Amino acid sequence: MPKDSADGRKYRPQTNLVRGGLDRSHFDELSEAMYLSSSYAYESAEQAQRAFKGEEDHYLYSRYGNPTVTLFEERLGQMEGARICQSTASGMGAMFGSLACMLKAGDRLVASKALFGSCDYVCTVLLPRYGVETVTVASSDLDEWERALSEPTNAVFLESPSNPMTQVLDIPGIADLAHKAGARLIVDNVFATPVFQKPLEFGADIVMYSTTKHIDGQGRTLGGAILTNDEDYYEDYLRMYIRHTGPTLSPFNAWVLTKSLETLDMRVRQQAANATRIADWLLDQKRITKVIFPGHDSHPQADLIRKQMSGPGTMVVFELDGDQARTFKFMNALQVIDISNNLGDAKSMVTHPTTTTHQRMSEEERATLGIHENMVRLSVGLEDPLDLIEDIEQALSA
Repeated sequence: MPKDSADGRKYRPQTNLVRGGLDRSHFDELSEAMYLSSSYAYESAEQAQRAFKGEEDHYLYSRYGNPTVTLFEERLGQMEGARICQSTASGMGAMFGSLACMLKAGDRLVASKALFGSCDYVCTVLLPRYGVETVTVASSDLDEWERALSEPTNAVFLESPSNPMTQVLDIPGIADLAHKAGARLIVDNVFATPVFQKPLEFGADIVMYSTTKHIDGQGRTLGGAILTNDEDYYEDYLRMYIRHTGPTLSPFNAWVLTKSLETLDMRVRQQAANATRIADWLLDQKRITKVIFPGHDSHPQADLIRKQMSGPGTMVVFELDGDQARTFKFMNALQVIDISNNLGDAKSMVTHPTTTTHQRMSEEERATLGIHENMVRLSVGLEDPLDLIEDIEQALSA
């Protein structure tokens, strides 16, 4: 259904991505304006007093809010179906902030073990230093989550699909268990993107993004976002945390991200189509021993994917017939596809999670998650898929 725009009219999602939240200045500019201002003037000392008391709507300081940043937040919120969107300076700023704003010593966090390496560090190393008890669940089995959530809990954090193995978790099922335990459920939706999955519709309380990935989509800017319809969470925890700790998105980055939203839907759908074609081709290659792709019936959570996701995403994971040395030789032989730990870019890239994004984990922890030395994570971009297939083919023959 069409969403409400800033002017109260109803538009469909793609129109919102181009025009949502637009508030033109007296110059009537066609492209969104960029306000590179750190501070704002008041007509009087009395107005400043009213603004700081919250009695009058007026920008105070760009650490608290900025017109360009607000535009981006409103536009992304419309796409996600969230009344509240709080941007941050990076994806990890959003991830840490979503938890740190509400957790305190003595609180309990239940988190998926299948997380990006930095997210796992926050949950299992950093927060416990502050007195937060963290319990991790490595399985997608709902019974395992029920056991972990059988006692009072304050927050639940997960990725679905996960980085890098694209493990998909039952968001409605875990949301129900989390709420019964007294917890808020936070979902990192980076791999699915708001194009293919909307966790808030499945019972999640908060959704977060590294906007550095698909939302920017061209490897230019860092950014993050926390979205929710939980006004108590925002007013009691998140708003003042952001205001006083300062993980603020810059107006320039917000402007770039706003322009990127115009093409997000089209880019992600084309990347997913390219990923599907490449994943199908990989299945027939003898030198590839395993392919994990959310668009394949062979995916361990294929039935759940059909219920929760409207598309497969842009990530393909595969294992080569060989060891780490042979895997490195394959990666080094690629001529079109870049080696990079980023993802969601218009340019295709591969990474070796064992030695990069998940190198901090022990070998046993990686094995539990299915991350092996011969595994490659491929983020599929917007190149012609035939060129990408030919590049992979020549690298396999290297």
